[in-house]
Amino acid sequence: MQYPEYRPQRLRKNENMRRLTRETRLSVDSLVCPLFVVPGSKIKKPIASMPGQFQLSVDYLVKEAEAIRELGIPAILLFGIPAKKDDLASGAFAKKGVVQIALSAIKEKVPELLVITDVCLCEYTIHGHCGMLEGEAIDNDATIEVLGETALSHAKAGADIVAPSAMMDGQVLAIREALDEGGFESTPIMAYSAKYASSFYGPFREAAESAPQFGDRKSYQMDPANSDEAIREITLDVAEGADIIMVKPALSYLDVIRRVKEEFDLPLAAYNVSGEYAMVKAAANMGWIDGERAMMEILLSMRRAGADIIITYHAKEAAEVLSR
Repeated sequence: MQYPEYRPQRLRKNENMRRLTRETRLSVDSLVCPLFVVPGSKIKKPIASMPGQFQLSVDYLVKEAEAIRELGIPAILLFGIPAKKDDLASGAFAKKGVVQIALSAIKEKVPELLVITDVCLCEYTIHGHCGMLEGEAIDNDATIEVLGETALSHAKAGADIVAPSAMMDGQVLAIREALDEGGFESTPIMAYSAKYASSFYGPFREAAESAPQFGDRKSYQMDPANSDEAIREITLDVAEGADIIMVKPALSYLDVIRRVKEEFDLPLAAYNVSGEYAMVKAAANMGWIDGERAMMEILLSMRRAGADIIITYHAKEAAEVLSR
């Protein structure tokens, strides 16, 4: 097919024609909205580096969950910031921990909303690393036991899906065994399978108060240069029992998302992380870009790359745009 016989512009000449021939569609059904819960009441603390995002006490969190449900978004991803931290991350698996209390409250008021819980220890440890330490090194095997206990506590409190994000070897198997032994065989695991040691997490660490007090996380999160390693990591998680797999971050790793989608037949999540969100907000605030158009284009690119599920701080705004 060559010009003038074939003219691609024929299928672009008006909006209805473009709609009819559109290859990739973004739907509210694909969106997951992350939320941050803190102890106390009547707290709605703005996160400076993430305009429009807040740390919420449980009472405000429930109201936010109701608003999210009304927008048609099917799920939230819940992060907890405890009142106290310690070396054992005891707040992560406490029966009356901040996430456990929040789960019960949401399930009482908004039972149909899916609640996914982040299973990690960085928010709960004094040192801010994602696991137990031996000196200044991560003790992987000790950590996965605590992750299993944490996931089970979330399931008991009402979590619909647990999402281990610590990037510990064997964490999915440890959590699957803990859930099964605890009677939660039907609780799915969304594994942060390919989580890179990214510069785009900065605003999240403010939001979750989880910056490491020393060193970095490069010894357990992935090298941004590696793609083959992502396939190895995901292969391991699938063998250990992951029900949903994830690539994090999303925008700088669209090639990895595409490759993972071609290699595996499980549902694939992409995490549109805090730094990616903050860049759009900052540029839009300066008038350098159309923030709404940029937001929708970015989310569409993740769907086009192969993501079935998009975890994004833009979820509410995107849902509103999609409803027009």
